[in-house]
Amino acid sequence: MLENGKRERDEFQFRAMTLEDIGTIAQIEQETFTAPWTEDAFRNELTSNMFAKYMVMERAGTIVGYGGMWVIVDEAHVTNIAIREPYQGQGLGKRLLRELMRTAHWFGARRMTLEVRVSNERAQRLYRQFGFVASGIRPGYYSDNREDAIIMWADLVPDLGAGEETAGASEGEAQ
Repeated sequence: MLENGKRERDEFQFRAMTLEDIGTIAQIEQETFTAPWTEDAFRNELTSNMFAKYMVMERAGTIVGYGGMWVIVDEAHVTNIAIREPYQGQGLGKRLLRELMRTAHWFGARRMTLEVRVSNERAQRLYRQFGFVASGIRPGYYSDNREDAIIMWADLVPDLGAGEETAGASEGEAQ
C-alpha cells in the first residue's frame, strides 16, 4: 500500500497512443523485439489505418508499455504488446492484455487473434491464461529468422474486470 491508501497497481493508467508517443514506443520496440517496428510504421498505423487501436500504459507520466490491435467488424487482431524491461515480471503484461481485450470488446469485437513465436513460451502461457487457444501455424512468419508463428484465438467476454484474474490464471506473463 502507498501512504495515501491507494494500492500501487492503481498508479498505472491506460490511454490512447498519440503521435507524440512514437519516439518512446520505438525505443520500447528496440528494447523488446529482434525485428522492431519503425517510427514510420507506428505513424502510419495512427494516421492511416482506420482499424488500428493503440494504447499506452503509463506510471507517473512515463510510458512503461503499449499494445496495439486492429479491430475489424467483430474480430480484433493484436499487432504488438510490450512492457519495458525494468517493469517486466510484475504482472503488467496481464494488465495490458486485459485492457486490450476489454477495449476490443467495447469496439464490438467478439473474438481476438494474435501470432506468437513458437519459441516464446512465456507469452504463450500468458495468452492461454486469457483463453487463447492455438489454432494453426504460420510457417516462416518472422522476418528476422524465419521462425514459425503459432496462431491463437480467444473469445472475448463482456467483462474482464480490471482487478480480477481470469479463471485458472497462475502462470507467467509476456514481455
